[in-house]
Amino acid sequence: MKLSFPTRMALAVLAVAVVLFLFAPLLVIIYFAFGKSNVQTFPIHHFTTYWFGVAWNDPAVRGALWLSLKAGFFATAIALILGTLVAFGIHRFKFFGRDTISLLLVLPIALPGIVTGLALQSAFNLAGIPFSLYTIIIGHATFCIVVVFNNVIARLRRTSMTLIEASADLGATPLQTFRLVTMPTLSTAIVAGALLAFALSFDEVIVTTFTAGAQNTLPLWIFGAIRLGQQLPEVNAVVVGVIALTMVPIVIAARISGGEGLGGSTRL
Repeated sequence: MKLSFPTRMALAVLAVAVVLFLFAPLLVIIYFAFGKSNVQTFPIHHFTTYWFGVAWNDPAVRGALWLSLKAGFFATAIALILGTLVAFGIHRFKFFGRDTISLLLVLPIALPGIVTGLALQSAFNLAGIPFSLYTIIIGHATFCIVVVFNNVIARLRRTSMTLIEASADLGATPLQTFRLVTMPTLSTAIVAGALLAFALSFDEVIVTTFTAGAQNTLPLWIFGAIRLGQQLPEVNAVVVGVIALTMVPIVIAARISGGEGLGGSTRL
């Protein structure tokens, strides 16, 4: 059905309004990050990148960045392995409670972060596990698994089983079929899931608050600096960096998720 011109214009205006509503606060922070003054005033009279240098040379910021990167990489690695395996298990095999397991896998990301964080904190305290980098990684992996699982199982559901059956008919072993047929088909979904999981882990603050103990990841450093109110220009510069580091994997994931594969061949 073809929409009338007034309807198309109304939808376009509504879409622009929603985008502005979502991104206007981020644009304001990016704008003030380039102001020279310690006081945020509009308009900015002197543009500078001074505060980016201050943030980069701040040992607290660099330590928080390094901790965030380590937690993100390891949580993504765990999520990549477990999320892919459980997606294969649920897609390839029929067993009692399969739908229930699918629902339980989604719960950590569907529930409010404070619920997941409190649950993890109680579990660690009960087990006598001290808060450290490892507890942050475990906490992040709980919801990163969902992202990888959703990407992989969605691709598996769109993949025809005839390719695998043809591979078996041509004499390929299960390992050859997995390497030459299955992996090239799933490659973009796996990589996209990993990138999205890393982006989700990198800027997570609520779960990290309950699992980090005395350690500061970059989002926690930002939260603490905002409460003190004495480092706002530096905070704005750090936030711009977080936005960039979060958006890059999301954009890459969006571009490659519709591709046919990152490499390999389906020929036997």
